[in-house]
Amino acid sequence: MSTVLRMTQVTKTYGGGDAAVHALDDVDFNIEAGEVVVVMGPSGAGKTTFLTIAGALLTPTSGTVEISGVNITALSEKELPDVRRERIGFVFQSFNLLEALSAIENVTLVMTEGSPKSRGAVNRASELMNMLGLGHRLKSLPRNLSGGEKQRVAIARALANNPDLILADEPTANLDSKRGREVMQLLRQIAFEMHKAVVIVSHDHRTREIASRIAWLEDGTFRPDVATDRDPVCQRVVEVQGSPAFSYESRSYYFCSTQCLELFKADPAQQLAGKRQ
Repeated sequence: MSTVLRMTQVTKTYGGGDAAVHALDDVDFNIEAGEVVVVMGPSGAGKTTFLTIAGALLTPTSGTVEISGVNITALSEKELPDVRRERIGFVFQSFNLLEALSAIENVTLVMTEGSPKSRGAVNRASELMNMLGLGHRLKSLPRNLSGGEKQRVAIARALANNPDLILADEPTANLDSKRGREVMQLLRQIAFEMHKAVVIVSHDHRTREIASRIAWLEDGTFRPDVATDRDPVCQRVVEVQGSPAFSYESRSYYFCSTQCLELFKADPAQQLAGKRQ
């Protein structure tokens, strides 16, 4: 796999002297294409600062940030907008759709190749929205969309320029439980099937269900990643440490409960065959 986002010894300090605040303190972070990393932590931990630096919206005090092999900390302010448009897709908590534009116009507006009304832009946007189940909502205004539909339009917009990196800021915060899970599954699907690196910053513990890794940020510093695996019986994501485990054909499997473990042990081949289907 290729590294999409690499942050090395990144520090962000606000103020100086005794009043200095280290929002990020010597942070290292990597994510590969095809991964979903959920960044969690208490309020004031530095999550917003981390996300804005990763999105080339804020310059770190020190350290380097690379996106798809490009050291963006070495670029000028005039060069950064191109990085944001071409290499990064943003998904916001509040959707950030323009109310006067239709759903498809919100997507084509950000496209970098050709005009927003060109055939290529419209075809690309239509393809994305159909993929996300919005083919019947192309001409709908945001006020006529549900919260889940608005977030799917926002995801289509984030994918419009085929970026390598998707940054999602509390993407489920304004959604009910059902719609929130639908959006989480879409983000997981995008990472795996479209080979994107997806970083989700969230307080919502439901996002753990789709994570390849969970990164805990506290006081501007990452704790060691929490290793996770997918229960082969119920498909829930579980933390490796402390979970029931069983070895089969030279591979360790982890389970959310002893019940799932016993079901697996009864017929591992059948459980894994079901997983592959």
